[in-house]
Amino acid sequence: MKPVKLAIGLIALLWLAISAARVTAATNDALVDAAKREGEVVYYASMNLGEANAIIVEFEKRYPFIKVRLNRTGSEKLLTRVLTEFRAKKTFADIIQTVEFSMHIVNRGGVLARYIPQSNGFYAKEFKEDGYWTTVYYNAYVTAYNTQLAPKATLPKSYDDLLDSKWKGKLLMEGTKADWFAGILQVLGQERGINYMRALAKQQPSRREGHELLAQLVAAGEGVFDINIPVASVERMKERGAPIDWTALGPVPAIMVGAGLATGAPHPNAAKLFLEFVLSREGQKLMQTPGRHIARSDVANEQAAMLKELKIVPVNPALAEKLDEYAKQQRSIFGG
Repeated sequence: MKPVKLAIGLIALLWLAISAARVTAATNDALVDAAKREGEVVYYASMNLGEANAIIVEFEKRYPFIKVRLNRTGSEKLLTRVLTEFRAKKTFADIIQTVEFSMHIVNRGGVLARYIPQSNGFYAKEFKEDGYWTTVYYNAYVTAYNTQLAPKATLPKSYDDLLDSKWKGKLLMEGTKADWFAGILQVLGQERGINYMRALAKQQPSRREGHELLAQLVAAGEGVFDINIPVASVERMKERGAPIDWTALGPVPAIMVGAGLATGAPHPNAAKLFLEFVLSREGQKLMQTPGRHIARSDVANEQAAMLKELKIVPVNPALAEKLDEYAKQQRSIFGG
């Protein structure tokens, strides 16, 4: 009887799988038809223009009857804009995509609509505020170094190694990144993290603004290390043949970029279709540029060679509520 029961069980599971596939297909067809009637989706994003356009081109190839209208700006301006529009009850955005702290703030303010994407199960809980926004990629903050000025044998192995007196006056840092500051405190713990930042300030790091500029300065030898730079910024310079590489000095904070559906979106079905595409395996492969990390599990597994060098700590989005405090602490310690 056991083989018969097993066969019946397998047939039942197969029937359930087929039924689920039919339901999903019917749901997708209905969504596509509704999106077609809307004809466009308005996409607010703070990501790199070229990379945003790459996503748009592929989406419009698949759904030529939907036009994506991109409104691209910096993360701070985007946050101000969507909050202003929401408070004025004038919603123009369908999809909002920006850094995690801004996504947390707009979600807390009611700007994001609840929607569970079909690919939700591929994203761990640390990479989303479930039902409102999901990570489309994340940036791991590491330490960049000039390969000619700091051969591998001389590299620091830990955060504390950067405090060695031989590196005094030879460090660069992006001085405006309160999210990185918050992330390091999450990694090291509040008390140890603050003490570490104070010790680091005594190393007299030269502060600049802009990761691409800092990568260029490291490659040019104007500093041996950049202590807080995304892997992707370093990888772009490496591709051009610059004498630059990166190392992880311990667990590294990862700043996420998320996307979600706007409350009162003018084109809600087209927005859902676009979000489904961005979070799909195909969409995530498009996001997977050198050094940029993907949270979707089946794509992330293919990054194993790079990820094995990193212990990723996704920064808690709720730290956004204390971001002003972190910014004040950062200015107090490092000046500016």
